[in-house]
Amino acid sequence: MTMFDLDGKTALVTGSSRGLGRAFAEGLALAGARVVLNGMDTKRLEQAAGELRAAGHDVLTAAFDVTDEAAVVAAFERFDGEGIAIDILVNNAGIQFRRPMLDLQLADWQRVIDTNLTAAFICGREAARRMVVRKSGKVINIGSLTSELARATVAPYTVAKGGIKMLTKAMAAEWAADNVQANAIGPGYMLTDMNEALIADEGFDAWVKSRTPARRWGRPEELQGTLVYLASQASDYVNGQIIYADGGMISVL
Repeated sequence: MTMFDLDGKTALVTGSSRGLGRAFAEGLALAGARVVLNGMDTKRLEQAAGELRAAGHDVLTAAFDVTDEAAVVAAFERFDGEGIAIDILVNNAGIQFRRPMLDLQLADWQRVIDTNLTAAFICGREAARRMVVRKSGKVINIGSLTSELARATVAPYTVAKGGIKMLTKAMAAEWAADNVQANAIGPGYMLTDMNEALIADEGFDAWVKSRTPARRWGRPEELQGTLVYLASQASDYVNGQIIYADGGMISVL
């Protein structure tokens, strides 16, 4: 199984102090990678790093705002100065904002687009600028069921995640010749803190379970295998794809 081994690789996971990002970082670390945790809450970031280090993993932290282009550029310049080569980038940072479009303010629309889509472009561009020189790298974007299907009250999130699907293809189109693979994961409804209100809503919980062939919500750790596959040499000829890990929801009526 050496093709899935990430020993000697360094992975940056944005938005990784909790939720899916935290699970992604753990999965990469279990496969042997050194992980760089990212977030803006330094206390929560250090707590997550401490927990992973206590489990024996090699962990660094990088606190910066993924929507701030200057901060992202500065972070990668710091990595360069410290001799840290980012072999794997996981564009996970994201937010949700629920509001009917007729009541949606432009500032809220822009905030979701900036965090969920534009940040993936900025971070992906900076990582790939180094990867194409080394002729090696993996960019893994995090999409959603809404990369394909819309749901009322989450228009900016839906548009951003649809954009992630096409951004992934654009990255593949431009970087594949330099041996950089860009792919995406589209999670289904997951048991995360961002979904706490939905999980607690009996009606919505029942809808998710009835709509999903697996008849349950997904667990964050169930995405780790797909992530490791896309981060490893096992996927070296896979490019521009989005893999839905959703209990079958997107496949059925």
